[in-house]
Amino acid sequence: MRATTRVAVLSPLLIAATALGAPDDKNKKQAPAPAPVPAPASAVQDPPAPAPAVDPATVKPEDMPTAVRMRRLEQRTQALKERAWQLKARVQMLKEQMLGGGVGAQALITHGSEMGSSFRLIKIVYTLDGTQVFVRSDETAESLYKTKSFDIFAGPISPGNHNIAAVATYRGHGYGVFEYLKKYTFTANGKQAFTAGEGKISKVECKGLEKGGPTTPMEKRAAIECKVTQVAPEKPAAAPAPATGTPGTGAPATAAPATGTPGTAATPAGPGK
Repeated sequence: MRATTRVAVLSPLLIAATALGAPDDKNKKQAPAPAPVPAPASAVQDPPAPAPAVDPATVKPEDMPTAVRMRRLEQRTQALKERAWQLKARVQMLKEQMLGGGVGAQALITHGSEMGSSFRLIKIVYTLDGTQVFVRSDETAESLYKTKSFDIFAGPISPGNHNIAAVATYRGHGYGVFEYLKKYTFTANGKQAFTAGEGKISKVECKGLEKGGPTTPMEKRAAIECKVTQVAPEKPAAAPAPATGTPGTGAPATAAPATGTPGTAATPAGPGK
């Protein structure tokens, strides 16, 4: 009986302690999250200003990209090669003139372009009697095709027979459905023989043009034709005859005497006569 009474008394006490120690989930509230702290006005940065435009002419070569430097070196090298070829051709022509004994024979060679918009010139080479006298190239096809005429050669040559040969390379050009033409290149060849006469100027006028019609294949349209004419050099105008006078005295030139009886002076008419 005593053990039973103790157990009965302790059970309500345990239940009360458990109730007091358990947290109240319903009344428990979560702590509010801290409000974000606004950034100070000094921390807000303005967008970066655009970089100023740079003039390519003022940029030092060592500061340029490698591709740009290589492109400029290639252009300068090509210009020096062209100059060297022209000087070599001039020396060769002078050598032929001296050995052949020719005096006064000259040649004037030009190239014109009458190609349509479907062809853009990227390279042109001229040789005279097997010696290269002119070369121009533009792999980008952006500027060379805009030049409508070239002075190929102008200078003395030995009298006699000569041969001129030309090779022009074009790149296709088109828009829309014809844009595929940019993937193709076309070559035109031209040859012309002429005779340089003694004391004459041989004018060789070549031009690139399209042959055929709309049904002609593109690879057969590009061509070069040349026309030769012999022209006599212009003679300098005759110098005017110097006026007569006493040299070294500064005396004015004397006019031609009036016609009349030689040895007699004209007598002025008196008043009243």
